[in-house]
Amino acid sequence: MKRIARALLNYFVKGLLIVMPLGAAFFLIFWIVKSIDSALNLSGFILSTKSGKPLYIPGMGIANVVVVIVIAGILVTNVITDPIKRWFNRWINRLPLFKFLYSSIKDLTEAFVGEEKKFNEAVIVEVNEFGLKKIGFIVQKDLSSLNLPGEVAVYFPFSYSFAGQVVIIAADKVKPIDKSAADMMKFVISGGVSGLD
Repeated sequence: MKRIARALLNYFVKGLLIVMPLGAAFFLIFWIVKSIDSALNLSGFILSTKSGKPLYIPGMGIANVVVVIVIAGILVTNVITDPIKRWFNRWINRLPLFKFLYSSIKDLTEAFVGEEKKFNEAVIVEVNEFGLKKIGFIVQKDLSSLNLPGEVAVYFPFSYSFAGQVVIIAADKVKPIDKSAADMMKFVISGGVSGLD
């Protein structure tokens, strides 16, 4: 009887190791897509049933987002000129809270998908006299504008989070890692359990 219980427990644990990550990933993707879809679904404003109730069409919110992003990309690439961009930036600079949020989100987005990706240089930094090392990403190589020549800014992401901290350290204390930035980001965010294949 104990052998059967042990075998069942073993099967349960192995099944859990497969089902848990899959379930969590699918749930997270489903939750994000559903939240965006319900928040940006405009079908209820345009269409209604015969009884007058708003008609909800699943997927319209996501379709709206994709269409708006593609139109914005076309406009920025082909229509919007530098004077219009400067006017837009001047307008945003007049709204302090919006300017802070807009510029922070814009910089973070460009760090991952822009032309000048910021998290593309993985480094290892020894942080104390006991040999403790942390993996990070160089985000600024020249800090002379802060009167810190010879120092760099390194971003250390936290495990299981998209938060992190920026540390300023002497450039000679930073050692490059001969791995792709994507693999190192996956390694750090997963708590060190994946990304080093």
